[in-house]
Amino acid sequence: MELFLQRLFDGLSQGSVYSLIALGLVIIYRGTGHLNFAQGEMALFCTYVVYQCGEWGLPIGISVIIGMLVGFALGAVTEVTLIRPVAKKSAFAVFIVTLGLFQFLNWLDGAIWSDQPLPNSGVGSNQQSFPSLFPNKPDDFINVFGAAIKLQSIGVFLLVLVLFGLLFLLFNYTKLGLAMNAVASNAESAKLVGIRTNMVLMVSWGLAAAIGALGGVVFAGINSNVNLGLMFTVFIYASAAATLGGFDSPGGAVLGGLIIGVIENMAAGYAEEWVGQELKVGVALVVILVVLLVKPSGLFGTAKVERV
Repeated sequence: MELFLQRLFDGLSQGSVYSLIALGLVIIYRGTGHLNFAQGEMALFCTYVVYQCGEWGLPIGISVIIGMLVGFALGAVTEVTLIRPVAKKSAFAVFIVTLGLFQFLNWLDGAIWSDQPLPNSGVGSNQQSFPSLFPNKPDDFINVFGAAIKLQSIGVFLLVLVLFGLLFLLFNYTKLGLAMNAVASNAESAKLVGIRTNMVLMVSWGLAAAIGALGGVVFAGINSNVNLGLMFTVFIYASAAATLGGFDSPGGAVLGGLIIGVIENMAAGYAEEWVGQELKVGVALVVILVVLLVKPSGLFGTAKVERV
């Protein structure tokens, strides 16, 4: 029982990070109708920015705010300069552009900060490990029926719930949120009723990148470092979470992330001979395949009906 609870809590902790990145994917999809395959690399770039701020001696709180602002600017500029021009041509072009941006940002990170995990203990480094937003010392945990729950894990879980609540209010009770829904549904009709579609699109990408930056910082804090491959696997899990929950449902993204985290952790633990730690990502790919075959809109997504 203790082992089961431990794996359950560990899965929920990992799933909380997936939920953070999945929320960014949902925001872009609800606001623009597009999928951003560079979401993880945008988060990684901002995480490196937070690391650099720490090297300059700034506290983690201020560093995270700066990283999120950089993320918002990066997302907004990307939408205006890259996505908006090609989106008018075809939706497939957006897919290609985001893949290209994925490669470019990963190269840029390596060119600026090297390809080694940071921070390191070398001379000139002001940090021994990447700072965490929540308590993460060895004795920072609580015991529940014999299973140890880290305070850091609880903090990440609560952060996801707070973000979900804020996004729920945004999408349902603000003009911006309602405008994002209208633009994603039919941009041309939204223009006719006076919605500034260009502004909505830009803000959607900026907001998604800012939330992604927060997710990157949280995950780097859990791993105690930032490296070029930090967000690649997380993005796959987050995509599976958004697919499972529904790309237009923030609540679905959160629940999907938690489910994916628990499933892959349980699979790696109880089916170690077949799955193991190295093949856990295969669980996410199987989930994506099954959902697309059985219910393409996801558990809580809105099924689209097209008249022909």
